[in-house]
Amino acid sequence: MTQTSESPVAVEDQKPATRTRIHRAWFVAAVTFVTITGAAAFRSLPGLLIDPLHQEFGWSRGTIGAAVSINLALYGLTAPFAAALMDRFGIRRVVAVALTMIALGSGLTVWMTAAWQLLLCWGLLVGLGTGSMALAFAATVTNRWFTERRGLVTGILTAASASGQLIFLPVLSLMVERHDWRPAAITVALAALAVVPFVWLLLRDHPADVGLKPYGAKEFVPKPEPVPGAARRAVTVLFAAARTGPFWLLAGTFAICGASTNGLIQTHFVPAAHDHGMPVTAAASLLAVIGLFDVAGTVASGWFTDRCEPRRLLAVYYALRGISLLFLPMLLAPSVHPPMLFFIVFYGLDWVATVPPTVALCREHYGEDSAIVFGWVLASHQVGAALVAFLGGVARDVFGSYDMVWYASGALCAAAALMALVIRRRPAAVHPALG
Repeated sequence: MTQTSESPVAVEDQKPATRTRIHRAWFVAAVTFVTITGAAAFRSLPGLLIDPLHQEFGWSRGTIGAAVSINLALYGLTAPFAAALMDRFGIRRVVAVALTMIALGSGLTVWMTAAWQLLLCWGLLVGLGTGSMALAFAATVTNRWFTERRGLVTGILTAASASGQLIFLPVLSLMVERHDWRPAAITVALAALAVVPFVWLLLRDHPADVGLKPYGAKEFVPKPEPVPGAARRAVTVLFAAARTGPFWLLAGTFAICGASTNGLIQTHFVPAAHDHGMPVTAAASLLAVIGLFDVAGTVASGWFTDRCEPRRLLAVYYALRGISLLFLPMLLAPSVHPPMLFFIVFYGLDWVATVPPTVALCREHYGEDSAIVFGWVLASHQVGAALVAFLGGVARDVFGSYDMVWYASGALCAAAALMALVIRRRPAAVHPALG
């Protein structure tokens, strides 16, 4: 009997040979990786510009840190709304607009003459753009296109940001040192624009768009209808999640994660090392090495998350990170030496290894709404990063060094390790929708 059904399931069943080919989900993941890598260029820039902007305009480090703080806060606070907007308008449209905003904000900085313009371009525009394609973007792609290997894919996509740092940091630091900070800003703008065609032509919103099942799925999953009221849904999910204990524990631990990575090391490591006589290019190269080992650490963390209890992984990651920060003030010196290299490798492996188990815990507790919940958890991550980016600059202005900031962050990481262990496990079969 000839098959006549036109349903997506029948179409899939008529093509048994596709099982021998690479699933389309992996190509979507690859495009997502490239997109996040391109957007990560701007994430590499703030720490390189604190001293040049201070010298050229006379702005205090606290003022420059305030712009970084706004950027980091918006990066997080935009994420849950971006996840809801992706449900409403599709991934491609949201990400293409976000990349354009990053390019616009970065490009306009070359003409700024006042501090408020820095806050507007660097803080507002780029913050909104990067927030719209933050880790909630990776979580949305993973949830839609994969039912197997989710931990591994989450780790790979999370590592994309570190890959961007690895690629752009050495180049941007050379530009800043040998020429000026403006060519570096233009490079970032062009990098964001260059990714837009890849997103528009190659990215697809859902496996059903091309008549496929998600990777590892046994049944065809129809594409859900667009969800109206994106902002209302994001807020509704927040209020529902806020009534549960795991949300606050995840938000608290991830706030400390942001404080000890983006807010602390990414923003203040280069100027702190420069305070000890280390050349800017050498310090930026060390940050790039962190990005190199971050890729390996995050992918490995994704692999471990598929096999180990996520909350125990989080406790180990935060405890080791806190210990390493306590030793950092003793390691800063005019030149790079083996103990500093050990710290860089160690910190790189642990940089965002926390993301795969955090995403897994959100999925475990919040099911279909996990991408939006993770967006709010990511918001706490960036609020923590924003506070330390600002307070770190103020501490440097007041105390003349960053030592107190390193010690305080180490203590916070110890608290995060304890908080992770308190998170209760939820039966795998229970995945309620919050919205």
